[in-house]
Formats: sequence, structure tokens, C-alpha cells
Amino acid sequence: MTHASASASAPDNALPLDMTIFGGMGDLAMRKLLPALYMAYLHGNLPGSTRILSTGRQHIDREAYLAHVEQHSRGFIAKGNFNDKTWDGFLQLLHYVELDVQNAPDFSSLAAASRQGAERVFYLSTAPSLFTTICDKLAASNLVDANARVVLEKPLGTDLASAIEINEAVGKHFAESQIYRIDHYLGKETVQNLMVLRFGNSILEPIWRAPNISSVQITVAEEVGVGSRAGFYDGTGAMRDMVQNHLLQLLCIVAMEPPTSLSPDAVRDEKLKVLRSLRRFSLADIARDTVRGQYGHGVSGNQEVAGYLEEKNVPPDTRTETFVALRAHIDTWRWSKVPFYLRTGKRMARRSSKIVVEFANPPFPLFPGAPGGVANRLVIELQPEEAIKLQIMAKQPGSGMQMQQVALNLDLQSAFQQRRAEAYERLLIDVVRGRLTHFMRRDELEAAWEWADPIIDGWATLGEKPHPYAAGSWGPSESFALLARDGFSWVE
Repeated sequence: MTHASASASAPDNALPLDMTIFGGMGDLAMRKLLPALYMAYLHGNLPGSTRILSTGRQHIDREAYLAHVEQHSRGFIAKGNFNDKTWDGFLQLLHYVELDVQNAPDFSSLAAASRQGAERVFYLSTAPSLFTTICDKLAASNLVDANARVVLEKPLGTDLASAIEINEAVGKHFAESQIYRIDHYLGKETVQNLMVLRFGNSILEPIWRAPNISSVQITVAEEVGVGSRAGFYDGTGAMRDMVQNHLLQLLCIVAMEPPTSLSPDAVRDEKLKVLRSLRRFSLADIARDTVRGQYGHGVSGNQEVAGYLEEKNVPPDTRTETFVALRAHIDTWRWSKVPFYLRTGKRMARRSSKIVVEFANPPFPLFPGAPGGVANRLVIELQPEEAIKLQIMAKQPGSGMQMQQVALNLDLQSAFQQRRAEAYERLLIDVVRGRLTHFMRRDELEAAWEWADPIIDGWATLGEKPHPYAAGSWGPSESFALLARDGFSWVE
């Protein structure tokens, strides 16, 4: 491939850029943020006057920090994208600032390292409990001005009250237009392409509604277990970690009405309407229409793996769910009586994220021997590969009118020659360029918690243990029964 000159094709930006990563020595920074910024630099999408300041409590110098980056971050860059000269140039952008966020005097070191008049981006890759402290001390150090932006990494709170508290604390120093609540699923190419698919094609928009659509499935399945995150995860669970943010955001894009424009607020206004139209769950609804699971011992990736209760730092009697499936309804004319099935879990059969839109079958079976099941299905695959497939019925070759399901497959890899940026790269470029469309607004976040909180509270009231499922499976059998009641089945 041809490696672009970072300086030659960098966007015209009147201000120099100082991007500060709090938690800059952490796992997210090494695995995702720095590789994404390298790719942005490689393809000329960072201002030529960019500096990246990583903060950490470790008492090390810049050389030791760069050695840490070499060891822990370089390996997450695909070999086909790596270039020694470009990497050396990228390393010149990196600086290390020793800083304990609990220690106010340490922020003077950051202030000294920051350039006057620069566009400052503060990426808070820390525990949310530190967001308030960091923003307060940034403001006290005169680092927050009209050109400053702050990126908040999830989870944004553990419930509505804590989310409001974080929003209030950050909002004291940053205007809403300066706050970027990041959800990397919104940076995926196929998720963003869903907007074009829906609203740019006259063949789809008229039928994107009840009764033409019979159901929608959204699955985010992870093959991995909790691993080193067990201590954090056990206080969170799948509902807070995945459903309240990732899956609801995907649901909003599937279900939203056409926005009046592509401006950030126009798009986010429509997503907010979806969240406010989600039917609230009563205790009876929770008992009937939600399934919690917890993985046990099993086989994953051809290896025996421990169950959740056997993971390090997991309490032996915990009832934290590692799997959630539920049936949701959106109370609008467009989606009347259309069930939305959401599913996410760890230690599933394989890594797979997809949206499945099932269209209603023809009202009369004209062709003899027609196979049962769903005739037409739109499958939007998000990972591990990104693709869009439309399942239709076609005649089998030969005599007679026997039908067979076939797929019209839009393979984005082969359909477009342009390079497709990874989610974090795309979203970080959006932050640098001040584009808010693919970030959550405050009222969106709080509306999502307003819907999720009663479900979490209802589980506590019911007091039932999560249903067990074997690692390497597709979750507890109860999740299959949830769909079978309505005549549907999960699309694996």
C-alpha cells in the first residue's frame, strides 16, 4: 500500500492540536486509542501540529514511555499498515506527563506541557468515578476554554442518578457541544451505512415499518470471558455494560424516523424519540420478557474454559449476569406490534454482532413446497466481518417451481476499494474535526438509563439467579423459548 505523508495531506486546521489521554498507560489506550491515532496520522487525518500527551502515575521518563508503547501498542497495528518511517514520525508526537488525578498540583505539569491557544482534546480513558475530579482540576488549571473538548469513555454511570451526576459535573466546565460521549459501535462502517441504506433507498423506506416487518433482532455476542475485567464486570453486568449503551444505540438507528437533516442535533433528536417511545417494563413484563444468564464451564476456541464463578476476582455467590436477552417494543405507529429482540453475552459460541430485520411472509403460499420460515430477511453484520445481506426466495434450476433461499450479498470489502477506517479511528477524527453526530447527547444517555433502570431493579426484586449456560454455547435455553413463543428463532 502507499503510505501517505502525514504532513502533506493533513487537514487544514488553524489551531495546533494537543490531545491528552488520561489513563494513557492503560489497556484501552494501548490496544485501541494509540493504534487508531497512528492510522489517522498515517493517512493524513491529524493536523500537522498535533501532540499526544499521555498521563499516568508511573514515575518514568519519555524514553521509558515510548518503550512501553513499542511493547504494548505496536502489535495492535496490522502489518499491512505498519511503516517504520511513519511509526517513527508518529512517536515524535507522543509525550508523557506524570500525573495523579487525585493530586491537584500534578495538573500544573499538564498545564505547563499544554500549548497556549491550542485546540485541546481531553480523552478520559479512566474509571467514570474520576471524571468529576479530572474536569474540576482541568478547569482550575485554566485548561478549559472555548476550544477544548472532552471525550467520555463508557460506562457513563451505573444508573440514572449517577449518569445525571456525571453529566452535571462535566457540564459545569464544558458546554454540551464540547462533550463527546463515545460509543465505538457508532463508529462502525455498517452502522453508519445503515442510515444511507434506510433513507437513501426508495425501495426500502416505504416498507421499513409494520406490518411489512415482523421482527427485529440485535445480537452482540462475545467469545471471550470477563478475563482481567472480572473485578469491574461483577459490579456492572451485561445489562449495564452492553444493553444500555451499545444495543440501544443500534436499536435507535434501526427504528428512528428520517431526520430533517444530517446535522448532529437533527439525528440525535430522532434517536431520543425512539428511546422515549420504548415501552417501560412492569415486574410481570420483566419476568416474562427478559432472560438473564451466567456462563459456566465449557469449551471455547477448542479449549476448556472456566465458568464465571471460577474466574479470578469473582465472588462465589454473585448473581451478576453475563448474558441478557429481552423482548422490547417501541410504541409508535411505525413499529406497532413489532417485537425487538436484543441479545448479548460473554463466552458465546463465536464473536458475532448483527442486526436482523425479518420481513413478513406473503399472505398466501402460492408456490407448492415452499420452505417454512422467513422468506425475506435483511442481515447487517457488524463483526467480525462487515457485510449486508438480503435473503430472498428464488426458483431452483430445473423443472417445477421449487424455491430456495438465496442471498444478495453486499460485501463491503470487495464493493469499495477505499480503505475503511476502524471505529475508534473514525470517531477520533470526528472529535478532532468537531463532528458530534455519532456521539451520544446528554438527554439520550439519560433516556436510556430511564428505560434500563426499572429492569435492573426488577431483577433485584424478583431475586432469581441467572440461568446457567455452557461456555461456547449460544446462551441459556430460556432465550430460545423467548422467541419461540412468538414463532421466531435466533439467527446464528
